[in-house]
Amino acid sequence: MKNIAIIMGGYSSEYKISLISGNVVYKFLDQNKYNGFRIHIFKEKWVYVDDADNEFPIDKNDFSVTANGSKITFDGVFNAIHGTPGEDGLMQAYFELLGIPQTSCDYYQAALTFNKRDLLSVLKPYGIKTAISYYLNKGDAINTTEIINKVGLPCFVKPNKAGSSFGISKVKTEAELPVAIETAYKEDNEIIIESFLDGTEVSVGVINYKGEIIVLPITEIVSENDFFDYEAKYQGKSQEITPARLSDEMTQKVGAIAKRAYEVLKMKGFSRSEFIIVNGEPHMLEMNTIPGLTTESLIPQQAAAAGISLTDLFTNAIELALAN
Repeated sequence: MKNIAIIMGGYSSEYKISLISGNVVYKFLDQNKYNGFRIHIFKEKWVYVDDADNEFPIDKNDFSVTANGSKITFDGVFNAIHGTPGEDGLMQAYFELLGIPQTSCDYYQAALTFNKRDLLSVLKPYGIKTAISYYLNKGDAINTTEIINKVGLPCFVKPNKAGSSFGISKVKTEAELPVAIETAYKEDNEIIIESFLDGTEVSVGVINYKGEIIVLPITEIVSENDFFDYEAKYQGKSQEITPARLSDEMTQKVGAIAKRAYEVLKMKGFSRSEFIIVNGEPHMLEMNTIPGLTTESLIPQQAAAAGISLTDLFTNAIELALAN
């Protein structure tokens, strides 16, 4: 039996969702193959939490834990931390230094995809279309006229490195822009302001399944809110239609672009890319490398549509990590 640490929590606003994802992984882990251990990673403590909710501190020197008098080491790590330090490369680099296999992509890919501006810049030469964007760093002068002249109205103001739609605003008038910028700066010191893409929003899961890179059935997102925000994602204010209502041709087209991005970036593990299709052209918004794994999340929905159970999905991720 392999000991698998399921890391969850994190240092960002997404920690609550990560705890739910991590507990889903723990619940559906194949208990004939693995001993699962829930590891909470917070700024103030790294602890193993047992079934009675007792906490045992993690030794960061070798990522081990001593519980009830015996030392436990881990054969592999299932990474379920959304946001920093699980999705931006920090944990990936730490485990690589320790030589412990983990289920997400490598540290460089994590850092790159977590930075929306850099990701889109790297993919552009491969013909992957994106919104028109304007960048701001904290302390930059804010020229609202210049911004609107470039991206138009309405537009989206987003933290460059944050997930779960935290800090995002849809801006309809120039007067709303400074407030939206302040909101985004609460999550990150870099901002991306993007033109509004009026089209069909889809989410495309790409995974390595049993050694083959596959595109999962695509989800179409119809938000009741102005956009696919936190409420729409987690509080039922959206319709998520899997498979998406796209023509076979468009399904192939957007799937091929998402798969190409996965291959170009030398990704591993899970990825979920968001696109808006405008006039028959998919435009990429971002790529998530630690997508939500709650039972309501998109990747589990897409896997189910492909006939892959959560247990199979998680087993596959662990087996591929251990094989590396």
